[in-house]
Amino acid sequence: MKKLNWGIIGTGWIATEMAEALNRVNGEIYAVCDVNLELAQKYADKYGVQKAYDNADTMISDNNVDIVYIATPHNLHYQFLIQALKAGKHVFCEKAITVNDQQLEEAVAIAKEKDLVICDGVTLFHMPLFKKLKDIVDSGAIGNIKMIQVNFGSCKEYDVTNRFFSKELAGGALLDIGVYATSFARYFMESKPNTVLTTANFFETGVDETSGIILRNPQGQMAVMALTMRAKQPKRGVIAGEDGYIEINNYPRGDKATITYTNDGHTETIELGETEKALDYEVMDMQDYVINHGGQQNLEYIRDVMATLTEIRKQWGMIYPFE
Repeated sequence: MKKLNWGIIGTGWIATEMAEALNRVNGEIYAVCDVNLELAQKYADKYGVQKAYDNADTMISDNNVDIVYIATPHNLHYQFLIQALKAGKHVFCEKAITVNDQQLEEAVAIAKEKDLVICDGVTLFHMPLFKKLKDIVDSGAIGNIKMIQVNFGSCKEYDVTNRFFSKELAGGALLDIGVYATSFARYFMESKPNTVLTTANFFETGVDETSGIILRNPQGQMAVMALTMRAKQPKRGVIAGEDGYIEINNYPRGDKATITYTNDGHTETIELGETEKALDYEVMDMQDYVINHGGQQNLEYIRDVMATLTEIRKQWGMIYPFE
């Protein structure tokens, strides 16, 4: 695959995982930016990055940058996304790509005008297993899809200063882990949900801690989601059709699924891809989108997911201070 010049904004833990993936797949990294130049240089030295910046404007304006990768807290995604697109750069942004659908639609309009690619870091959209399962579901092998169940529970340590609990940084379960559950549901639904029912409990800082969400689309397919940020749950997803159901554990980076065919009870195990290479698949897909002008189906999912997340928060009455 042709090498592309990636410029990374942020040097946190997900950016370190991405650096390893980029070096495996792309063979090199062009630039990194952190407000702390010492951290940027340390990151550059560790991962063989050619240039280190302490100013995002300067890095984004570098003519050699092909793709900007945004690995900052949620509240900063939008400003860097728009800035990079206006500078003519393709953008890969960590999830959630924006905090609301209005921000995302603005970015989509700019990307279309400039013929640029935007994509987010919801790993399941890029895992080989999910692409195979989508083909199986679309083939009708388990019949018409009726119900999707998906859980995600992450027990974050009690710390009101952590970004997960900060309303100013767009914390809370929904944008951090709920984006995975919602993406799972939308991926296997025929169309975008047009009915949303939800309730939530809130952490003392005002962010969502626990929620229950029901989605329904025009075809009558339903999804039931349970999210928690202060209690562990298995990351389990089930796609139930008239003739069978598919179970996936640890679905955000899943590489194994079990299909049970309900007519006779026999099961089939599908193993594809490797969990440890989840970000490699993201890099491969993003570079393929850029080089071959693909990825439009994923963008449709991303837009539908963000519209759904926005409607959920609207029903909760939860608004971030900077919105």
